[in-house]
Amino acid sequence: MTLLDVLPDVQATKSEVAINLSRVGVTNVKKLVKVARAGKRPIILISTFNMYVDLPSDRRGANLSRNFEVIDEVLEESVKSPVYEIEDLCGEIARRLLNRHEYATRSEVHMDSELIVKRKTPRTEVISQKVVKVFARAVAERNENIKVKKVIGAEVVGITACPCAQELMKARAEAELKSLGMEQKKIEQFLRKVPMATHNQRGRGTISIEVVGDYKVPLETIIDIIEKSMSTSSFELLKRIDEVEVVSNAHANPKFVEDCVRDMAKNVMNAFPRLPDDAVITLKQVNEESIHQHNAFAELKTTMARLREEIKSK
Repeated sequence: MTLLDVLPDVQATKSEVAINLSRVGVTNVKKLVKVARAGKRPIILISTFNMYVDLPSDRRGANLSRNFEVIDEVLEESVKSPVYEIEDLCGEIARRLLNRHEYATRSEVHMDSELIVKRKTPRTEVISQKVVKVFARAVAERNENIKVKKVIGAEVVGITACPCAQELMKARAEAELKSLGMEQKKIEQFLRKVPMATHNQRGRGTISIEVVGDYKVPLETIIDIIEKSMSTSSFELLKRIDEVEVVSNAHANPKFVEDCVRDMAKNVMNAFPRLPDDAVITLKQVNEESIHQHNAFAELKTTMARLREEIKSK
């Protein structure tokens, strides 16, 4: 008999208050994750994990050390068998959590990281770096078999220009030009070529897509969709000629917070024509207002089937 055989398992004892708990686990676990890319160097992500299982009423606590054993095993194996999709990584951790916590019926894994993407400035084409938040989620449930649902998503910062204030400024400019004796035709030509002033916002767009099974959703495509669904992209580095282009592009493409979400929805449908009907799509846009103290917010949560039906019926 070893010392381990005589040590008490306190977590397995009964609680004085016998209630099932929805989630028990560990949060803020920092790990390095190596993500492989076909034909390119791998990406190293500094990632934060939250890992949970449910807990039945007949147990006082969960064996939390098993969570660390599982994640270390999966990450160690990923060195030999590369990880290409971070949602698959979370799915494998969630599956093994259920195998390791034999008393649990549900496990949940959250992974949050920052990804550096490279972007060219619009005129000088200087390469600059941009930080994008990326995340993955996985939920495993035990019935006869273990079923895993996975989520992949990103949050990207861009620029939006307010259409409402711009139309007000346009009306004012038209009136001023008329008072200076300019012909209506010339006024219309000028207003078509030079977008009017408006207030801008730093927009934060988020897309998350939940799928069951092996369908792959490229993270790069999600990031691109969010960027192009706002008025224009933001950049860390801008020379003067780039700055003119960025401001011009934003004011030539004004959008409400609602417009951004609707454009994301249309772009998701076009970018992922084979996405399963039961895939759950969540789209969010937050605009940090410049002339107000509040933020503007819009959200759509739907299935791919409902999204296809609604867009095609219009």
